[in-house]
Amino acid sequence: MTTKLTSLNIAPTVNAKRTEIQNPELWQFPMDYPMSIIGHEGEHDSLRHEVTLILAEIFPDFDTASMVVRPSKTGRFHALRVNLHLTSADEVNRLYTALDKAKTVKTAV
Repeated sequence: MTTKLTSLNIAPTVNAKRTEIQNPELWQFPMDYPMSIIGHEGEHDSLRHEVTLILAEIFPDFDTASMVVRPSKTGRFHALRVNLHLTSADEVNRLYTALDKAKTVKTAV
């Protein structure tokens, strides 16, 4: 059996959920993690509220005043920019799982 390797010669994680960290050996904790959380244009207030609730649950010390909302060039979407201080892979997995379930979130990068 041949294992496909990534460009970094690391075998991909098998049977991982799409909201779980891929290639965990590449992540070094603690770390600062800038993130854009994207939602549709007409829902930017709801997006901000829902993301605030998610972040407060996972990161109790997160300063919500640091969140920045910006419209896309086309105006169809809004990006909510946050900078998170991550201390574990569990935080990352919980964050992406919660964002995946959020009704106002289209994607997160």
